[in-house]
Amino acid sequence: MQSQDVAPSPAPGSAPDRAVDVEQAEAALVEHYPRLVRLAYLVLPPGLGRGRRVLTAHALVQRALPRRRASAPVIPAQAQADGRDGDPGYAYVRLQVVRTALEAGLPLVRPAWPKRAQLPPLLPQVRGLRLFPRSGGADELALDQQLSALAGPARAVYVLRGLEKLTDGEVRKVLAEAGVADTDAALDEADAVPARYALLESPEFDPCSLQARPTDLLRRRRHTTAALAAAAALAVCGALVALPGDGWGPDGAAAPVYAQNPAAEAALDPGRLLRVSPVAWKTSARTDFSVWPARGALVRDTALLRRALAVWARPGATVQVSATPDTPSGPPSGPPQLLYAAEVGNARVVLFHDGLRIARYAEPKDGTAGAALDFARVDGAAGAEASAIVLDRADGNVRWLTAPWVTAAGERDLGKPGAGVMALTLTDGITSPLASPATRTGTCTGWNVLQLTDASGSRLLTDLGELVPARLTAGRPTAPKEATGAEALGTWAPYACSLADVRGQGVRTVNVWSYARQPLPDASGSAEWVCTRAETWRGDGSRVLAQFRTPGGLFGAAVAKAGDVPACGPRDPHVLAGVLWKSQGGHWYLLAAGDSGTRNVRATGGVRDSAPGPLLTAAAEKGAKAELKGTLADGRSVNGLN
Repeated sequence: MQSQDVAPSPAPGSAPDRAVDVEQAEAALVEHYPRLVRLAYLVLPPGLGRGRRVLTAHALVQRALPRRRASAPVIPAQAQADGRDGDPGYAYVRLQVVRTALEAGLPLVRPAWPKRAQLPPLLPQVRGLRLFPRSGGADELALDQQLSALAGPARAVYVLRGLEKLTDGEVRKVLAEAGVADTDAALDEADAVPARYALLESPEFDPCSLQARPTDLLRRRRHTTAALAAAAALAVCGALVALPGDGWGPDGAAAPVYAQNPAAEAALDPGRLLRVSPVAWKTSARTDFSVWPARGALVRDTALLRRALAVWARPGATVQVSATPDTPSGPPSGPPQLLYAAEVGNARVVLFHDGLRIARYAEPKDGTAGAALDFARVDGAAGAEASAIVLDRADGNVRWLTAPWVTAAGERDLGKPGAGVMALTLTDGITSPLASPATRTGTCTGWNVLQLTDASGSRLLTDLGELVPARLTAGRPTAPKEATGAEALGTWAPYACSLADVRGQGVRTVNVWSYARQPLPDASGSAEWVCTRAETWRGDGSRVLAQFRTPGGLFGAAVAKAGDVPACGPRDPHVLAGVLWKSQGGHWYLLAAGDSGTRNVRATGGVRDSAPGPLLTAAAEKGAKAELKGTLADGRSVNGLN
């Protein structure tokens, strides 16, 4: 339970509670990427130069994910308005960034092997351009010079104090976790620099907002001439390797073939791809991906399809491969179904379906360097869940390929139910660009969703950064309804931004349920209790979020989160949650609410009280902690979400 003085933040848990999995760390990294890169840039030694600092900062953050489940540091993220409240995933990634940024400033010592952070980054790389942040004013320049005079640990102290708002005790613990031996000396050295922390947020120190200038043009011309000569020699050798037969040339970005497997080769033969008739969906009893026709101008481009299938089977070292959690990325077991092949923007895109997954292959128009392969699970998808696939992302917008039975598409702001729907054009099943919230950073002020209409009605889908959108519903978990009705839209509006909590988690559906209204003490009106439940394609990994909204509040406040629990779901449509709340009169109360099937609620621990029915209001002290338990009408117990 959380105090709702400003914004609730969960109390640090026990050591097992601070375990961080790869998906949780990735979600924190993606959501707070600009802040983490700024942190790395400020801690890195200025002697690297602004251009290399920029690339190294991005490289350190991108390498900060754990390889497997790991333990979060003892210092959780501080309560912030941008969503870092007590997030162990953010705390873990932040610690890795600080540790590697400090390692990058260490001198090379022979004969010891250099640490990875001490070497120039392999990725990201920029050819032909120098990138550096925008120049600031005299104050920023003076601060940069003062920070450059500090040792690495002292710079980290200044940045953690100013950018992360950590206390000195918390800074000591972070530095100790990062391997700094003398933390007191680092704090004393940082005290010599005036505390002008607001300057750390300026564009001068923002490695995500960059200026570009050319590198040494004469030197580049000489290098280009030498490279062309080498490429010509390589082309002669490559032509011999790529002669008809067993060569790897026609497969583009795919890795070489080391063994022949007739069954695998049959699955990769473009001539054996499954192609559904354009009218099959009209007479089929099914409404899933299996009845999507093959669409696009390049569905007969055998060379493109061969490359796409070869990369799927054996992606080369340069291919960027991504998959939703627990989605296998191996080759198809048989010839897959072709859904789409055409030029989209600056790329050629191919979409496949193998019964379990959607596979998206994309390559640049001018070659195969930089090819990408993405996977998403869609087993059991039907109706609304098989209505759209991401075709292209560019400049914060997304274009969708829709099912053949979709007759209209529109865009609406889920946070503004009265704003109506803005129509999107549909051309051969492709929507015009839609502003996507999937990669948005900073404060959430709205959440754009896709509304699709067919003969059976309309439904809402939201982009959560994956190949297929998540379906939005509203109502009691045992009988959820499409979220397009006026009542459902009104329920979703204050809680739309909570969808950011489940980005990149392989989410299939998200349901919102307003399960209780509670009169507030001190004549403060009535509060609304809502739970949102996200179900994933893999069946487990569900995320439940309990939220609390007071009268006049624009947004709900998250007061409890839980994963892999049946609460608020179709198998167990019951929920109980609580919050510490401060009235306008300055009094603190423990408020708790269960759904209508709750017979009584009890609080133990820092607050001891009970009440018949699903609602409990008890006087409390600031910071009090209590455990909640309820009894359902059938005699079973229900525990409060933590």
